[in-house]
Formats: sequence, C-alpha cells, structure tokens
Amino acid sequence: MKEIIEKINELGEAFRKDALAQAENGNKAAGLRARRVSLEMEPLLKQFRKLSLEKSRT
Repeated sequence: MKEIIEKINELGEAFRKDALAQAENGNKAAGLRARRVSLEMEPLLKQFRKLSLEKSRT
C-alpha cells in the first residue's frame, strides 16, 4: 500500500505542475500531459481505495 501512495504522490506532483502550467500560462502541451497523468492515477486511486477498505475491515 505504501508503494501505491508514493506513486500517487509522484503522479500528483506531476499533474499539479502541468495543470498549473496550462491554467496560468495557457500551455496546451502541459494540459495534455496533465490529462495523461490523470488517466494513470485513476487505477492507482481505485487500487488504494480497495486496499484501504480491506485494511479497515480487519
């Protein structure tokens, strides 16, 4: 679970950087990168949720 959290944090930082670049500077390429990262994060967040629920039940 710790590995998933670390990966989510890494991807979250990359998302934040690129999303801000698009929002503040109008950088279209950064927006594309942010959208791609968000797609990578989705399965990790679902996996975290599943593991978190399993741990809370034990």
